[in-house]
Amino acid sequence: MNYVLGIDGGGSKTVCVLMDETRQVISRGKAGASNYQSIGVDAARQSIEFAIMAATDQAVNITKPIKITAICLGLAGIGRAEDIEVVKGLVQQLQNSELLPIKWALSASDIVICHDALIAMVGGIGNHVGIVAAAGTGSIVFGRNHQGVTKRVGGWGYILGDEGSAYKIAIAGVQAVLKAYDGTGMPTSLVDIFKAYLELSNLEALVELIYRRGWGVTEIAALAEIVDLAAALGDKVANQIIDDAVQYFVKATSTVIEQIFSDRPTLELVTTGSVWQGKSKMHEKYTASLVQQFPDVKVIFPKHEPAYGAGLLALQKLS
Repeated sequence: MNYVLGIDGGGSKTVCVLMDETRQVISRGKAGASNYQSIGVDAARQSIEFAIMAATDQAVNITKPIKITAICLGLAGIGRAEDIEVVKGLVQQLQNSELLPIKWALSASDIVICHDALIAMVGGIGNHVGIVAAAGTGSIVFGRNHQGVTKRVGGWGYILGDEGSAYKIAIAGVQAVLKAYDGTGMPTSLVDIFKAYLELSNLEALVELIYRRGWGVTEIAALAEIVDLAAALGDKVANQIIDDAVQYFVKATSTVIEQIFSDRPTLELVTTGSVWQGKSKMHEKYTASLVQQFPDVKVIFPKHEPAYGAGLLALQKLS
């Protein structure tokens, strides 16, 4: 029996699955963040190592001796040739690790290093062809066709892009609140909802909360839930923010379809990320608008986790 490792490494956690050649997950391990762009190479390697250790420690107790024949690492922040070289060096260090209960010696052809959007698509659909529209803290739309040609739109991070993400929805909500307070924007229930949720005596306290307490992307992105709730309750300003996010994703998805699926085949599109789970019917609005343009596209929620998708990509090396 051949075994592979599938690794999903992001900005908040790292997940590793050990999978056999029948696509069955034998064990699963979890560790901290592994986006080396934000935490550094050594910290990223350590998280990946701990995730592999957690998965393989379980496996050695429940199955026969295991030989790893391929590995796929789908990591956030991997977009350039230089990034691939960094991760190759990281994998070499892992192969020589004394901490791991399972050893392997893989050639370059047995190692897959890719962006985390690809493994989210493959895991979510269970297939190597399709599209993923990811709307979590950040955002990206990514597709891969039958010829293996890929196209991404977005994924540029919270400063340069990430339209439609929880972070950008939250920022739009906060800005709408402050404009309403200043008198330059439309009145909105977001003012009272934000004050109550954040336990603010007045809106000036937002400055201290966000700037002086050093709120980061994750903390700010969590405020998207407030905008979503206000939209679900009928607030016009909040609904406009949600509608803008929907239209961005429709345009981004249309771009991917038109560039690499020009023959308009029947295909699946998986939506991943917390934003699609909201109460404002953003997912329904996106699906209706997209299917109106592309009737052969089937919009689904994930069938499997991204780490499973990494395992499937690793299994491709065995065929």
